Amino acid sequence: MSLIYRFVDSPVGRLKLMASAKGLAAILWHNDSPHRVRLPEDFDLIEDGKSKILDAAEEQLQEYFAGERREFSLPLDLRGTAFQQSVWEALLAISYGETKTYGQIAKQLGDPNAVRAVGAANGRNPVSIVVPCHRVIGASGKLTGFAGGLDAKAHLLRLEQVSLFSLRS
Repeated sequence: MSLIYRFVDSPVGRLKLMASAKGLAAILWHNDSPHRVRLPEDFDLIEDGKSKILDAAEEQLQEYFAGERREFSLPLDLRGTAFQQSVWEALLAISYGETKTYGQIAKQLGDPNAVRAVGAANGRNPVSIVVPCHRVIGASGKLTGFAGGLDAKAHLLRLEQVSLFSLRS
């Protein structure tokens, strides 16, 4: 299996977009841990090859950062456990400009005690921004962990004009 990748510059830093033939597989941050996301085993990496998926992802991210896009419409190739997949599906249901807490997502998934597991799955989200894990905040309303860093998370929420006490600078 091959993964095609390219680097794109964004207001939150340089991003590495990765796609399989099936869909967008990862968006990695500049200082991302290489093991944070699950990628296919035994894959070949092809830099900046032809990929309609990467073309669409780059274009849609540019539109998002320009305030012209609120939802992404990209084929995704998300690899994770069944629980992680359910958390990522819940993230996709969080509307632009809204936030939820880890506890709210745990309750939505039917297990209010799974707050930490939801946080862990959120942290392993392979396609940040597109699957909007930045819209998940702590129970106190404060920003909590984000693979791109809290400054990037705050930037994304400000872009979406989320009004939270912890975002005021």
